[in-house]
Amino acid sequence: MTLRRTLAAVLILALGTACASTGGGQEGSAQGGDEEAITLGFSAWPGWFPWQVAQEQGLFAKNGVKVELKYFDSYTDSLTALATGNLDANSQTLNDTLASVSGGARQKIVLVNDNSTGNDQIIARPGIRTVADLKGKTVAAEQGTVDHYLLLLALRKAGLSEDDVTFKPLLTDAAAAAFKAGQVDAVGVFAPFTTTALELPGSTAIATSRDFPGAIPDHLVVDATLVAERPEAVQALVKTWFDTTAWIAANREAAVAIMAKRAGVTPEEYQAYDEGTTIFSLEDNLAAFADGTTDANLNHQAANIAQFLVDSGLTDVKPELDGLFEPRFVKG
Repeated sequence: MTLRRTLAAVLILALGTACASTGGGQEGSAQGGDEEAITLGFSAWPGWFPWQVAQEQGLFAKNGVKVELKYFDSYTDSLTALATGNLDANSQTLNDTLASVSGGARQKIVLVNDNSTGNDQIIARPGIRTVADLKGKTVAAEQGTVDHYLLLLALRKAGLSEDDVTFKPLLTDAAAAAFKAGQVDAVGVFAPFTTTALELPGSTAIATSRDFPGAIPDHLVVDATLVAERPEAVQALVKTWFDTTAWIAANREAAVAIMAKRAGVTPEEYQAYDEGTTIFSLEDNLAAFADGTTDANLNHQAANIAQFLVDSGLTDVKPELDGLFEPRFVKG
């Protein structure tokens, strides 16, 4: 299924039903007062595992918000869940949020969790040393998601397009497993699935998100209705994030143990992801939300990605950027 068809399906579901499958979603305990719980989704990415720490340390309740934390084995299922009203908030990338918005979803970006600075990778089998060497080869990635986007960026930089490779759409975990088994020549995956892919002897990363600074920011994205009707709850989520990063800094060993367990890797393996994910401080957030013309400014990156989505044929409709970024909560 192409991304364009995926977006159309998401929009139809959003308009026509109130219930969609969340696939691999696993529910966490709700915390806080007696008000209706906020459903917050996240999936396997180092910049989002701090939410697990927030839950286990009772930091949502500390900030007076009741949260039902839902972990998704499939990242795309979390995107669909937010777009169809089955989540109030989700952790997702800028380009995937723009893709949802172009399909008609009403979403607000209220927080930058992190920037990917190496943990998204195009990994190739022995003998393939550069992106240019991918011409005529088979490359797997999850259709329409951030590592598909990274692949397109890398191909374009090398003077190629997706037409120059055989693209094999697979869920991220399946893509990593297929590469490890020698079924494809290269794979686009994010940590912790990079660990699986690199278990193929002689494999190496030939392009990473480090090569495209600022191109893959990760966010807390909320349904526009939640911002309009319960802004105090959104503020509490944002406050909880910064409390959580402070707790992690002060309790590093315990925090890594929690996040590694959620990721299904050892604490030592999890430590290796640090360099490839840059967690954003409050000051980083304020700078990112400020209007500007550099790669550090979200409005600039969003404009570039929006045009790229259209130019690459990933969507027919250029996403509307007005009102997408809601900085008042980090300012608050």
